[in-house]
Amino acid sequence: MTAGGLAPAKAGAVEFEAKITPIVILSCIMAATGGLMFGYDVGVSAMPDFLEKFFPEVYGKTKDPNLNSNYCKYDNQSLQMFTSSLYLAGLVATFFASWTTRNLGRKPTMLIAGVFFLVGVVINAAAQDLAMLIVGRVLLGCGVGFANQAVPLFLSEIAPTRIRGGLNILFQLNVTIGILFANLVNYGTAKIKGGWGWRLSLGLAGLPAILLTAGALLVLETPNSLIERDRLDEGKTVLRKIRGTDNIEPEFLEIVEASRMSKEVKHPFRNLLKRRNWPQLAITIAMQIFQQFTGINAIMFYAPVLFDTVGFGSDASLYSAVIIGAVNVLSTGVSIYSVDKVGRRMLLLEAGVQMFFAQVVIAIILGIKVKDNSNDLHRGFGILVVLMVCTFVSAFAWSWGPLGWLIPSETFPLETRSAGQSVTVCVNLIFTFVMAQAFLSMLCTLKYGIFLFFSAWVLIMSIFVVFLLPETKNIPIEEMTERVWKKHWFWKRFMDDNQEVAAPGTKADHSLKNGHSNGLDPASQL
Repeated sequence: MTAGGLAPAKAGAVEFEAKITPIVILSCIMAATGGLMFGYDVGVSAMPDFLEKFFPEVYGKTKDPNLNSNYCKYDNQSLQMFTSSLYLAGLVATFFASWTTRNLGRKPTMLIAGVFFLVGVVINAAAQDLAMLIVGRVLLGCGVGFANQAVPLFLSEIAPTRIRGGLNILFQLNVTIGILFANLVNYGTAKIKGGWGWRLSLGLAGLPAILLTAGALLVLETPNSLIERDRLDEGKTVLRKIRGTDNIEPEFLEIVEASRMSKEVKHPFRNLLKRRNWPQLAITIAMQIFQQFTGINAIMFYAPVLFDTVGFGSDASLYSAVIIGAVNVLSTGVSIYSVDKVGRRMLLLEAGVQMFFAQVVIAIILGIKVKDNSNDLHRGFGILVVLMVCTFVSAFAWSWGPLGWLIPSETFPLETRSAGQSVTVCVNLIFTFVMAQAFLSMLCTLKYGIFLFFSAWVLIMSIFVVFLLPETKNIPIEEMTERVWKKHWFWKRFMDDNQEVAAPGTKADHSLKNGHSNGLDPASQL
């Protein structure tokens, strides 16, 4: 990118001046607590007392000595619907969150998410019947929709270009910490006598909910959002504060120009369908689908069974939670350190090889050594499978886990960024819902073959990365079009703005300055 957009963008352009200021780091940490809440909601599992109260049919199957199946004992549509209702609610909420993110700002949207989380937690912890439980779950889902819409955008916009990837992945790091925290809480509360441990487990979700709400009150709004809503002086002040320098005019001018173009788009979702936005839209949809089809759900679900097989016995769930959770957290930390150094593509491709190998090995061992109704796995093979599980989880945690959120949040131009992020969340939740609904039935039907099913998908997504995913590291967010999409061997064919005609939702597209549609340099008309 050019320094300040004072000349056409070109390779080797100078980066905007920006220091890594404490206020940026603190703001990103506080905002990323939205991931902590999401992770906790995902990690909270069904303990026996909970199943007995709300899902007696499933509880009966887990205690039935005649149904000793590793693959089928949790196959129940009501339980799957309860689990997936969170994602369905998030899917609906994200459309409202797109409007609030664009018109009210990133900060108020995070605050709304925090309120949804708090109310949902209270209702869930006090639930007396299944209907009340689902209402609370739906409110948590609304919180997920609003948080996942606002937080990645906030992190991408407030972070300096050279560490944007690392700071954005703080969201995913908190997701992994939330899952680990939830698993440890589940283990502890499951030992509480009296049948009320599940209430404590659900109620403790209030801690990350409070953190997110407090964080949303304390953080600064992003300059991009302020300028987009015509608060130019305030936006300039915030930009100066977060960059730690007075030399912010070049970046300010570029955001102003991006905002001007954004205002010409009256219908962002309709504008997403225009030819020049097809590359970003295709990448976004593919990333979300692929993230869910890596097989992470199969690995995480089956891990406690594997640990039990190796000989951890009644403590298998604890060891599984601690070991897998720790690998998850530490590997996400690897991604934070390396994503802005080695790039997004390298992490995805290396992880593709690692995940494919791990899943094939797991499938072969389980297929040969483990029957549906037994844990007849030699300890040596068991340890090998556990190592393969850790190998897979580490690869996912530094690749598709965080990058599935990072890459879409940094590729859309300002005029379609909120709408684009809404599509990101929407597609992610649709396929998370599909996997949550279908996974246990797939596991029961395919058995160990489910790992081969997902390994084939890993191969497909790695081929996609090789040919169709451009590198976005160290590219300023408002110049992705000029420096990424217009130079990609395949996607550049969609970037010829002279092919565009004025579409509904814009004010005469030909006014977008000599064909520069997205990421235009503000001073090029001077």
